[in-house]
Parts: sequence; structure tokens; C-alpha cells
Amino acid sequence: MEKPDMPPFKTVPLAQAEGMTIAHDMTEIIPGKSKGPVFKRGQKVTAGDICRLMRMGKNNLYVLDLDEKTQVHEDEAVFELASALAGPGVEFSGTPGEGKLELRASYPGLFKVDVEALTDFNMISDVMCASIHNNRVVAKNQSLAATRAIPLVIGRHDLDEAVKLARAAYPILSVAAFNPLKIRLIIVGNEVYDGLIQDRFQAIVEKKAQDLGAQILETHILPDDKGKITAQIHDYLNKDTDLIITTGGMSVDPDDVTKEGIEAAGFEEVHYSSAVLPGAMFLLGYTKKTAIMGLPACGLYHKTTIFDLILPRIMAGEKPGKRDLASLGHGGLCLNCKPCRFPNCSFGKSA
Repeated sequence: MEKPDMPPFKTVPLAQAEGMTIAHDMTEIIPGKSKGPVFKRGQKVTAGDICRLMRMGKNNLYVLDLDEKTQVHEDEAVFELASALAGPGVEFSGTPGEGKLELRASYPGLFKVDVEALTDFNMISDVMCASIHNNRVVAKNQSLAATRAIPLVIGRHDLDEAVKLARAAYPILSVAAFNPLKIRLIIVGNEVYDGLIQDRFQAIVEKKAQDLGAQILETHILPDDKGKITAQIHDYLNKDTDLIITTGGMSVDPDDVTKEGIEAAGFEEVHYSSAVLPGAMFLLGYTKKTAIMGLPACGLYHKTTIFDLILPRIMAGEKPGKRDLASLGHGGLCLNCKPCRFPNCSFGKSA
């Protein structure tokens, strides 16, 4: 369909604009101090306004003359766009600012983006949506994305095309709520079991689980003994456990038998290794009802590891597999910044 030839607005010299209604938000930028709309759509122009507009470098104003069948003002269009983009856990409200609406989290959880569908949406003329990264842990009311129509007036055909695509791909943007999982922990290591050193892993795991709304229900410290590890896993499986976490014994030393102990427990699916540093010697497995995570020793020395990328996804009800662990290679190198800025950094941000 061809776009309408009729212009959606006419230009009025600023000197003749007193008493007229402003057709769109008008932004003033004061370098180093502020940027924002100082004149809002629908505001009537006063004599004092004309002086300020002149200082902003304005010589003319737009007055709209829309064909309602073929043209839509940006402020009306953006509500249609936001409604089509927002899935479960995503909300928006208020009056558009400069034609833009911000989408926010309705509750804490894991932010999910259909990246391919979002790209297709942004391929449509005269619309856009920008979001934060996929698989980001978000808090209630956190900003997730923003959308707008690019021109002051968008053609109805382009707007309808964008809305249709977003609805067909629903949900492009959503928040998966965290489940209060039943988690049990196994600390593995002769040096800890024999009391030669004090365990530090339990506190780390408990803090990260609690941050996502879960608690560790039970913890056992075991030696590097394959049979005892397998037996403890079986005990946990018989106690209606959603997630088992083991720490230590995941390397290649002769004493490291945690991986073998997990495999002997009869998990239907076991994936060993991830394309993430720190966290390459990570294990992830599943039965029909229970997931298991084997954490390598790097979790003791690095604030952020593979654990921080996978635990939220398990908490959100996902079952990442071998390809998911492999795809983390893009963005999977932690730069060990001082201080750590995660999650406001590149780590784990594969699209």
C-alpha cells in the first residue's frame, strides 16, 4: 500500500503561533544539565512561550491536519505498539514522553526477549523498540524496554503491520517469575570434611539463592567419595527436591569424583562443561522432576560465574541444555573488573 501523499501537518511561523496548540513534545537540551520536553503536545502557545521557543532556535511550529483513516499521531500509535509488545510480567502506563513509552517489570523475575522477533519488528518502517538484554534478572518496576513511532505521524499501514507482527510473535517481551524451589546442597572435599579448612561455598550458594527468593533446605559435607556422593544424591531425590547443587570435585585431579558420583545417580540428562570463564568445568543435569548443578571451585574465588547465569533460568522454570551452555560462549568471558559491575556488563550477554 502506498503511503498517503497528503502532508499530516502544516508549518506556521513562530511569530504567528500565539494561541495555537503544539502538535508534539518539544525538547530542550542544556549541555551538561538537562534534556527533556519543556513544551508538551496539546499545550497552547503564549506570548512568553514564543520567546523561549526562539531561544531554543525554533522559527516554525507544526499544526496537525490528520487523515484519521490513513495517519496516526505518535502518541496514539505508541500505545498500540506497547500493547502488542508487552507479554506477561510487562506493563506500561502514563503519558508518552516525546512520543515514547517505557515498558517495566510487573514483578521480579527473568526478563525474556524473542530476539529474532524483536529484530523483525524493528525492520518495519517507522517503528522501533529497544530493550535490555535477554535472560536478565530484573526487579519489580525495572525498566525493560522502550518503544515509539519514529515520525510525528505514522502511516496506518505501517502501524498495523508492526502490531500484527508483534501479536503473531507474542510475547516478544515478558518476565518469567521465579519459582520458590526446594534446593538441597552437597559440599564435597576431603579438606573440608576432615576439618582442615572451613567451608566458604555454603554461604555463597545460600546468598545467591536467597537473592532470587529461594532457600537451601539441607546441606551435607562429604569427602571425595563417589559412593557417598551418589548415595546423598539419592537421599535428596527421595525428599521431593527441585534442585540439587554440589560444590567442588569437578576438576581433573585424581580425587575429583563429584562428576562420576552424579552420573552414577542415574540422571537422564547430564551436560558437563560450559563455554564460560569462569565456569568451564560446570555440570548441569536433569531427571523428570529434579535438576542438578555441579559447581567448580572457581565459585570460591570469582564473584560472578556460570552459576549466576544458569541459576536464574532454572528458577524461572527453564531447562537449559547443551546448546544453551555452548551459546554462552559469545559474551561468556568475565573480565574480572574491579569493582565487579555484573549484571551491568558484557558477561553472559549473548543475544
